[in-house]
Parts: sequence; structure tokens; C-alpha cells
Amino acid sequence: MDLLRFITAGSVDDGKSTLIGRLLYDSKSIMIDQLEAIERQSKNKEEGEIDLALLTDGLRAEREQGITIDVAYKYFSTPKRKFIIADAPGHIQYTRNMVTGASNSDLIIILIDARSGVVEQTRRHSIIASLLKLPHVVVAINKMDLVEHSQDVFNNIVIDYAAMAKSLGLEQVTYIPISALNGDNIVEKSTAISWYEGPSLLKVLENVQVQKDINLTHARFPVQYVIRPQTEELHDYRGYAGKLVSGVYKKGDTVTILPSGTSTTISAIETGGKQVEEAFAPQSIILHLADDVDVSRGDVIVKSDDLPSVGQDLEVLLCWMDSKPLVAGRKYLLQLNSTLVKSVVKEISYKVDVNTLEQHQAPEQAVLNDIVKVVIKTAKPVAFDAYEKLRVNGGAILIDETSHVTVGACMIQ
Repeated sequence: MDLLRFITAGSVDDGKSTLIGRLLYDSKSIMIDQLEAIERQSKNKEEGEIDLALLTDGLRAEREQGITIDVAYKYFSTPKRKFIIADAPGHIQYTRNMVTGASNSDLIIILIDARSGVVEQTRRHSIIASLLKLPHVVVAINKMDLVEHSQDVFNNIVIDYAAMAKSLGLEQVTYIPISALNGDNIVEKSTAISWYEGPSLLKVLENVQVQKDINLTHARFPVQYVIRPQTEELHDYRGYAGKLVSGVYKKGDTVTILPSGTSTTISAIETGGKQVEEAFAPQSIILHLADDVDVSRGDVIVKSDDLPSVGQDLEVLLCWMDSKPLVAGRKYLLQLNSTLVKSVVKEISYKVDVNTLEQHQAPEQAVLNDIVKVVIKTAKPVAFDAYEKLRVNGGAILIDETSHVTVGACMIQ
């Protein structure tokens, strides 16, 4: 059974928490004790209704404010697929939270209130989805019950959003009219919206083809661990373990170890404790090389006929996540897959307006939630791809050297 990671995003009070609660409730993914707890706490208990939004509420203090201020992860499954939901807050000051939740997602559900249509927050969340190159977008037009299930309202919102999606380069967009409160078109097709002929939201989530999004063209294998038992029975054993993030490797392939540039061939491939003739992303494997070459954690083994870029100067689009401002000259650790290297931010080139994608003059500093273009110099060469070409080898993070807190999310240009 495969896994779909998706994120929900929308303006405040668009019904994200209710939508997730309805997915969990109607797909019977709630434990009995959880159900009893939310029944006790439901605001509408007198009317016999359950407040499904409570299923995604975090700390009591957050609940009292009426907002969710972090990314909440929920897990559920159906007979067809397993799911991880990232519920990101809709407030503009929590851009970093949405970037965090979306960075590992295969799909984004953008909620639109049918009464309001496409608003500024809708555009901002769509821009972030386009910057992060999310392959699948579902536009869930919610609260259709409050507009009398009007097909004209739905069609007008689709026309407005489609024009924006085209300008942002969002290609695979699905539109669904829903009522999260009433469960219309969430798990089962709604009789109240009889004019809608497409699938329910859950059917879309179950059937979206995420395997096609795995890049099998560019072979990239970041080494996580060098296995050298040095025991009597495994005296000469030397294997390089890690996750094959993209591409396909076969026994006998000519490969290059980066950043050193040394070439050799694959003598054996192991996965699941057995030797195999080939391996493909996203398998975890052990590679054996024909020559006794120098390979360490953080090195990347690639096919010799398809090399990524190698260098020390990286141009990146950076979402700043720290309350302490970013200024040019500050030093950080940069982590790209298993590569961890000291680095310095040489310059801030410009700031991106997350509402319009306009580029503004280079600021003296970047503050929390800013998205900026920066130049980073690393202490030693690293192997990388452009994020647009290969997300799995083009996304990195910046880490504070003293606190070890992640302070920035990088998309290499």
C-alpha cells in the first residue's frame, strides 16, 4: 500500500479543520475514545452535532484562541492507500509553517469559501504551491450549502482560479464542490450537489498517481552510512547504505562519486537483505563498488552519463523561519540530503512578494516568513540539482550552528 502526503491550506475559517475531521470521521479512522472525547467537548452537543474541527485541535491554549498556530499532522488509511495530512495555518504570518508542511507533500488541497471566492490568501497559498513545485492541486470549494449548492457560483470560482493557476504554471488542478460540515462530496458523492459528475474528495486522494511523480531519469544516491563490519566472516565487506532518492541503478553501471569525481562500477546491490540486479527510487539499498575508492557519508553516487552540478556557490530561494533576522555574512550549516557542510550567506539579492511574485529591492535583512533570493557559499563543494529539475536533490535547509534549530528552507535555483 503506497503513501500520499498532502497539505491543506486556506484562509481563516474556510473550514480546514472541519474538512480534515470529516475525512477522518467518515472514513472511520477515529478511535472510539477519540470520538467520545470530541462528543463531550463539541460546542453543538445540544443540537446533537459533533464539532469535527476538534479532531485537529492542538494545545488547549491554541483552541481557546480559536486558531491553530503550528503544522498539525494526522494519519489515516483506507483499503487503497495510507495518508499523512499536514494542516497548515492560514494566517499570513505563518508562511514558514505552510512551507514546512508543503515541502514533503505530493498534493495540496486549497480550500475556498464559496461565498468569498478567490481571495488574497488563495493566491498566496497557490504561489507557495507553485514555488515548491507541488505536482497535484485540489481546489475544494467549501460551504456550498451556504450558496444553495449553486452550480453558477462553483463555475465562476473555477474560471477565476483556472486563470490564476495558468499564470502560476499549476497544471494538474482538480475542482470539487464540497460542504465539509455536512459531508457533501468528502467521502461519498453528494445527492445535494447532483449536477457535479466528478469523484468525491477521498476518491481523488485514493487514486491520484504519485508514483508517476518519482523521477526515474536522474539517478541520485546520497550515502548515509558506510557499512564495514570487519568481522571474520565479513572481513572484506564494504557497503554504502542510503535511500535511492531518484533514478534506477543496475549491477555493472558506471558511476561517479561526487564531489570527488572518482569513477567506478557497481559490483552488487542489496535491498531487504538480498542481492538484486537493479534498484529504483525510493528504495533503501546498499551499493557495493568494484574499486576500493574513498566514499563517506554525504557523498553522492550518480551515473557517470548524468552528472548534477558540483560547486560551492549556490543561488537559492530561501524561506526564512527564524525570529532572529537573516543578514548577509552570517554563518550556518547547510544540509542537503545527507550532506552537512558549513556555509555563509554572501548576499541577499531580492525579496519575493508572496502575494504577487514581484521581486522587491534587496533588503538589508530577511525577517521571519520572508522569502528571499540569496547566494550561499559552502566550505566545500556539494553535488546538487536545480529544485525545478529535481526536488529531492534541490531542496536544502539552513541550520543555526549554535542552537541547531532549522532557520531556513532552501530551493536551489
